[in-house]
Amino acid sequence: MVVMASLHTLPSPLPTTTTSSSSESSDNKSLVITRRRAIVSGSTVAVASLLQLSNPISSLYSAIALQQQDEELDEEEDRIVRLFQETSPSVVFIKDLELAKIPKSSSQEVTLAEDEDAKVEGTGSGFIWDKFGHIVTNYHVVDKLATDQSGLQRCKVFLVDARGTSFYKEGKIVGIDPAYDIAVLKVDVEGYELKPVVLGTSRDLRVGQSCFAIGNPFGYENTLTTGVVSGLGREIPSPNGRAIRGAIQTDAAINAGNSGGPLIDSYGHVIGVNTATFTRKGTGVSSGVNFAIPIDTVVRTVPYLIVYGTPYSDRF
Repeated sequence: MVVMASLHTLPSPLPTTTTSSSSESSDNKSLVITRRRAIVSGSTVAVASLLQLSNPISSLYSAIALQQQDEELDEEEDRIVRLFQETSPSVVFIKDLELAKIPKSSSQEVTLAEDEDAKVEGTGSGFIWDKFGHIVTNYHVVDKLATDQSGLQRCKVFLVDARGTSFYKEGKIVGIDPAYDIAVLKVDVEGYELKPVVLGTSRDLRVGQSCFAIGNPFGYENTLTTGVVSGLGREIPSPNGRAIRGAIQTDAAINAGNSGGPLIDSYGHVIGVNTATFTRKGTGVSSGVNFAIPIDTVVRTVPYLIVYGTPYSDRF
């Protein structure tokens, strides 16, 4: 290649005038040297190629490296699969229903099952707080039920017990805190054993660490999305217009129906409640900028909602 380049850069053909023998000799020597260099260069490339092809040790090391990389990928996949399998039974699917008429039966469960005219007004997610049937979700997921004065609003909660049995119950509102977009529901769990989530902490989170969202986007139950903590200490609006401070920003996909579901860390510990996403204007498509209420805020709020029905700030 070098030789060809050199040849292409030679000046125009030599003039036909006679040159001295010493000049011819010098040119011939130069040409021979150039050719020899070309031959040596080509031989070097050929030898190097043959050595590479005939070196079984190098090939073996490459194969081992690829195998180790595949094994590491397999281990990472297995870890995420186990993480989902262990955590998803603690996540619930919530449907907001509007009945066509006020039921005559005192059994609301029968009404929810048999009323074909019930209109699904929205879906969301939540997670099991304790074995007594308390469910934590976003206030905006159940705000119609919380403000209902017609008696037609219902909340249907789909759960899985510790043995893997799927069932559903009507959810009753225990307490709400619109300032932090948090609500607590209660379902009758007689005869079932629930698996509550494992609570983590949000105070020591670091940007860049892995996180996972489990929920029911667009009604697709038990959906897992993965990402990282993209930012900390964000400020997002609450349903009552106040600011929720300290929110977690993540690129783990959060869409309509994910609201109220858990954001978990690599150990399966809940670090936040998925609550909001920015969408591209006019498209409704998530921009990848998503937010969760930090679990430390939830831990301070939920016990008061369970006991008193109102947040701590309303009582003191």
